[in-house]
Amino acid sequence: MSGAHHGDHVHTHDHAHDPLHAAEPRPEYARLERAVRELLIAKGVFTAEDIRKQIELMDSRSPAMGARIVARAWVDPDYKRRLLADAKAAAGELGVDTSNTATVVALENTPARHHMVVCTLCSCYPKAILGVPPAWYKSSAYRARAVKEPRKVLAEFGTVLPDGVEIRVVDSTADMRYLVVPMRPSGTEGWSEERLAGLVGRDSMIGTALAAAP
Repeated sequence: MSGAHHGDHVHTHDHAHDPLHAAEPRPEYARLERAVRELLIAKGVFTAEDIRKQIELMDSRSPAMGARIVARAWVDPDYKRRLLADAKAAAGELGVDTSNTATVVALENTPARHHMVVCTLCSCYPKAILGVPPAWYKSSAYRARAVKEPRKVLAEFGTVLPDGVEIRVVDSTADMRYLVVPMRPSGTEGWSEERLAGLVGRDSMIGTALAAAP
């Protein structure tokens, strides 16, 4: 079940557990993954070609797809309403295949509320829309601290929000993934969707950053 938590409002600059410098997965996990993969191939569960196709599929997915979705929502109010009502269907309108993805919920950031996504149990993530999750998203430090001290974690990412902004942390699960729709930067009136999409970074769709300023 997904959850929501409200962060504290204390400003701090303690970087002792900076999630940006989370440790990479240990080598033994890579060896274990390779051994299991080779065993499954040997047993005929799937083939090396199946793996190659899946790798190519993952490589074709990137945050650029999510950025297109956000940019369309910024310029098309009707599309934004559809996105907030049914994110998977709205993604499909732009040719993004989410058929093998769990339910995806789009959350709109506003001047009063900022959303931030974490998966406290593992690393559930909308890969069909954002590609492969960053290492820090999977780290135990980020997963533990994002819920307990979100404002502090955001500051470590360089995102310092006014005290009056509510920070809502949402917990991604195997059944529910999230896409944060960051606020459109000022000074972008009249911009094309393509140009706007260039301001939407991966972290802004997780909620640890804002959309880039023009």
